[in-house]
Amino acid sequence: MKLDLGHIALNVVEDGDPAGAPVVFSNSLGTTLEVWDKVIPLLPQNLRLIRYDMRGHGASDVPDAPYSMGALIRDAEALLDHLKVRDCVFVGLSIGGMIAQGLATKRLDQIRAMVLSNSAAKLGNADMWHKRMRAIQADGLEAMADEVMARWFSPAFRKTPELTLWRKMLTDTPEQGYLGACAAIAGTDFYTTTAALTLPTLAIAGSEDRAAPPDLVRETAGIIKGSRFELIRGAGHLPCVDKPEEFSALLSQFLRDIGHT
Repeated sequence: MKLDLGHIALNVVEDGDPAGAPVVFSNSLGTTLEVWDKVIPLLPQNLRLIRYDMRGHGASDVPDAPYSMGALIRDAEALLDHLKVRDCVFVGLSIGGMIAQGLATKRLDQIRAMVLSNSAAKLGNADMWHKRMRAIQADGLEAMADEVMARWFSPAFRKTPELTLWRKMLTDTPEQGYLGACAAIAGTDFYTTTAALTLPTLAIAGSEDRAAPPDLVRETAGIIKGSRFELIRGAGHLPCVDKPEEFSALLSQFLRDIGHT
């Protein structure tokens, strides 16, 4: 369903028990909420499982680029207020993990714990992101799709027929949405604010991730009081896709450990 939040309309899907403890999922750059399709059925179904497409992606509104990280955080904040969600576990993948950090800094009434999957307080540097944006403006997403697949997935996964689906998801992303999110990442450095956080946090990395390498994820986990770090071997940047059973088991155990069931 598409929810009008006043300043933007976001595509949202809910699964599980509407009265259950809420778990909110935020997708990565160049993906839609379908990135969680393999994980949702493997989680306890007594939870309220909420997924949304961030602005510029999937079926959500596509404002003109650039976007700020503050805008992406406000989108999540407004969505949770609209859905009357409090004390959720916020599961963020890549840029979604940055949104989780910003939301935890701003609205601890909304978020009691977070999962930072293949994410960090800072991803890359501004020059790298601006170079990518110029390349997309010149040649489109199709021209760099194979390069992105190499960053997202292990060599073994890239040999499977499923890769075609994920490549298409990337190239179907609205160009303004992709550019907008790139700009948001380029302008974000959460080291200082994230280091001040104290809440249960699960940081997940993939051993084959070239976009957010394990050491980068581990570094961010190390600055958050109350965090734990887990490495999924053989996984790339999207372990919810290439290792959904391992990802779901880690998430389910974390939810049990913090009493969010």
